[in-house]
Amino acid sequence: MNDVLLKVENVHCGYGGIPVIHGVSLEVKEGEIVAIVGANGAGKTTTMRTIAGLMHPWKGKISFNGEDITHSPAHNTLRKGISYVPEGRRLFGKLTVRENLELGAFTSNDRSFIKERMEEVFNLFPILAKREKQLAETMSGGEQQMLAIARGLMIKPSLLMIDELSLGLMPALVEKVMENIVEINKSGTTILLVEQMVQEALEIAHRGYVIQTGRIVLSGTAKELLDSEEVRKAYLGM
Repeated sequence: MNDVLLKVENVHCGYGGIPVIHGVSLEVKEGEIVAIVGANGAGKTTTMRTIAGLMHPWKGKISFNGEDITHSPAHNTLRKGISYVPEGRRLFGKLTVRENLELGAFTSNDRSFIKERMEEVFNLFPILAKREKQLAETMSGGEQQMLAIARGLMIKPSLLMIDELSLGLMPALVEKVMENIVEINKSGTTILLVEQMVQEALEIAHRGYVIQTGRIVLSGTAKELLDSEEVRKAYLGM
């Protein structure tokens, strides 16, 4: 059995005193792709931001690799090996592809490590190698999403968290980027994916959690969720 890499236990969190997630519990084992799916506003991004250390739980516990990271600030969480690709990509538009990637490795001063990681992400996303001197803001939505993921991979994370992968992408591109995620996972990176496109996410995931109004309402293998009457009715229009 794979070791549990990330464990979220009964986490409550919100903004300005207004609760958004109510007792969320989930776990991600080493080597898995786990999807958190649900409608817009269900609490998916808040869950991700809380794990990443961008906000802290009011209650509950988050452990990573057996270590309590409940109140770790984001830069410490990153150093421990959790990389977060936020919703909407958040690239530095006025910087080149290469400069964005170098910023992704800001926790390392090892030039040979950075060079090696750059080559690895260029192998994974050949289009970025061709565009390395291009400004990020001049790229297409799909290319920007690939760059955001590549930037997240620059520290060689143990866990890559991707928020709303498909946002603003054409369906054909969503498929391509999902294929990239499977490749990244096969190369040894554990992935936690938040996604509104429920079917697409569950088709590449090993397991999933369905979140509604800040609570996990269903969990299981990806196949169990895809076959579930509730998921089919609520999210797949069947």
